[in-house]
Amino acid sequence: MRLEISCDDRLGLCQDILQILRDHEIDLRGIEVDPRGKIFLNFPELAFADFQHLMPEIRRIPNVKDVKTVPFMPSEREHFEFSLLLSKLPDPVLSMDSKGIIDIANQAAQNVFVEDTTPIQGSNISDWLSGFAITRWLEKQPREATVEQVSVGGAKYFADLLPVWVTDELNKESFAGAVMTCKSQPVTGYWARGGNAEAFQHLVGEHATMKRVIRDAARMAELNVPLLIQGETGVGKELLARACHQASTRSEQAFLAVNCAALPDNVAESELFGHGKGSVSPNSERKMGIFEQANGGTVLLDSVGEMSNGLQAKLLRFIQDGRFRRIGEEQEVTVDVRIVCSAQDDLLERVEAGTFREDLFYRLNVLTLAVPALRDRKTDIPLLAEHFAAQACQRLGRSLVTISRSCRDYLQRYQWPGNVRQLENTLFRSISMLEGDRLEPEHIQLPEWATVHDNLAVDLEDGTLDDAVKKFESTILRRLYPSYPSTRQLARKLGLSHTAVANKLREHGIGKQRRKTTVRKEK
Repeated sequence: MRLEISCDDRLGLCQDILQILRDHEIDLRGIEVDPRGKIFLNFPELAFADFQHLMPEIRRIPNVKDVKTVPFMPSEREHFEFSLLLSKLPDPVLSMDSKGIIDIANQAAQNVFVEDTTPIQGSNISDWLSGFAITRWLEKQPREATVEQVSVGGAKYFADLLPVWVTDELNKESFAGAVMTCKSQPVTGYWARGGNAEAFQHLVGEHATMKRVIRDAARMAELNVPLLIQGETGVGKELLARACHQASTRSEQAFLAVNCAALPDNVAESELFGHGKGSVSPNSERKMGIFEQANGGTVLLDSVGEMSNGLQAKLLRFIQDGRFRRIGEEQEVTVDVRIVCSAQDDLLERVEAGTFREDLFYRLNVLTLAVPALRDRKTDIPLLAEHFAAQACQRLGRSLVTISRSCRDYLQRYQWPGNVRQLENTLFRSISMLEGDRLEPEHIQLPEWATVHDNLAVDLEDGTLDDAVKKFESTILRRLYPSYPSTRQLARKLGLSHTAVANKLREHGIGKQRRKTTVRKEK
């Protein structure tokens, strides 16, 4: 039973109330005093006869205005509100005392720290985390917040640690512990240590190769020369290009991206360089091209290797002096734009094949970044999975989903031909269909990639050993080619020369060589 007593402040008022409770032999469980003129009592339920005598006695106490029953104490309401708020937070949040003992943890933290329902309250934070000595940090009684990378069950997080200091009525401070929030991606303060590296915070990766790419990109971002970014589809080339723009002195200006492969030849020049009034059709208006719209900023030419020869020539001249003519006009336009290009395959191969201008290639290939495929940095897959899972939960408006260890292992074993984009889309689809709060391997839907063993069943009855070896070689090449579409990449993977791999692909009719052979035969 809870009572709310409205009253005016008076010395000894609480003592008078407690005396009445003692006279009625009522076991008081709790008392709370609100400075706004209210006293709350918590005691066991009373029989109606006892209760009807208690209320008038309390009302007769001097300065008491009213007495009524209430369903809860203020502290109980605050407790349930606090618990509800914590349960809805998508990130793992917990608090610990000055010794590192966990006293509060939300459901997201519970899901991340343990695989079952074992409560983590009462245990030491060091039992669950590694990578940073939190108890040693607590011993120093810190006053400044810090962001540190930690590992929880094989998954990496960025722990935002906030020290808690309690001040009494005499303004004396006492260290009470800390509150920790785990995030799958670094917060701004973590990246602020690296200057313009803050622009690269969305590029999640701890693999040495990816770290080197980000480090090189941060340096190249400040240079006002063309930048070529190469990598397979879905590795994040445009994301890296945008990060370079944000880290440059042009960050306040426009960043425009153009997919060269999606631009037909008859409109590509108009889109990039613009056209004069009446030049496209009798009623067409004057139009500014992409380069003119991005004056002072950055233009990303995605899939630049797909650009037509005629457009390559005009792009070459623009890169040389920053000037061009709109279609149908004689006056030259001068703009200041940084060119960033991206390509899925090796542009040098296109140069050798005669489909890409050699002089343009060397103009674009001043600074080069090669973004590794996801299968070449598999240690980043758990980190990326946690990052994309948190993003998906936020977009779907649901509580944080935990990725089980068996699910993380399953994700790491997959080859990911679609790279980071495929991983992101896979997790979003799986989480959107998930009914519980834990992602298991059976919740992941991925196309089955045939293993080598599935394709080695070779029928020797109708052929020789040489035929069997050729079939085996063809199986290997067909399996690897989708993941290594560049012959140079495939050559490095197999430990062969570029020429040897190109000849073998041509012999087995795999990839671009097959199309070229077919065209020659038709001619």
